[in-house]
Amino acid sequence: MRHLFLMLLLAATPAGAQGQREPVVGLPCEGCEAVFFGMPAQLGARARIAPASEPGAPMVVTGRVLNRKGQAQAGVILYAYQTDSRGVYPELAGILDVETRRQGRLRGWVKTNASGRYTFDTIRPGSYPGEDVPEHIHFHVIEPGCATYYIDDIMFADDPKLTPRQVQRIARNRGGNGISLPVRQDGVWQVQRDIHLGRNIPGDPACGA
Repeated sequence: MRHLFLMLLLAATPAGAQGQREPVVGLPCEGCEAVFFGMPAQLGARARIAPASEPGAPMVVTGRVLNRKGQAQAGVILYAYQTDSRGVYPELAGILDVETRRQGRLRGWVKTNASGRYTFDTIRPGSYPGEDVPEHIHFHVIEPGCATYYIDDIMFADDPKLTPRQVQRIARNRGGNGISLPVRQDGVWQVQRDIHLGRNIPGDPACGA
């Protein structure tokens, strides 16, 4: 079954993602190559990170992607992954690539629409057990035909572990400000994360700038 699962994941990955890939910039970047593994052949502007059956408080992450001129940018791929409600990256079984397996099964991709907008449905992640690391969702950008890089994680202003010291240590304004204040509506956390392409990314190729 594990070999079958691996074959299905590879089949779902576009040929370009398996062969010619966008170069990684903004180094060092641990696990950046994992953004390509398992990427669906067809992407929409809305997708799930955590399945609807995943235990935890529902959360919706929305935002716009803006190019280097401040204009909405369509066709940008965003990759996100996170912990479950316990603060653990649940195992992605049958995967040989160490970094992909480490990132776990709560992962997803979207492609921005004509207005540069995207939406992820997920749950609110837990923080690492026994550590002072704040809750977060990892985000990566793939600019098709250009480059891929990580941006600042989404973090939550109401998280007691997100102290001013942690903000100073973690936040680098890569791709814009990743700190958002969640608002709970009808039992669902609503989070906004706008992304500015290339902002504070070392070696930014400024494609289409």
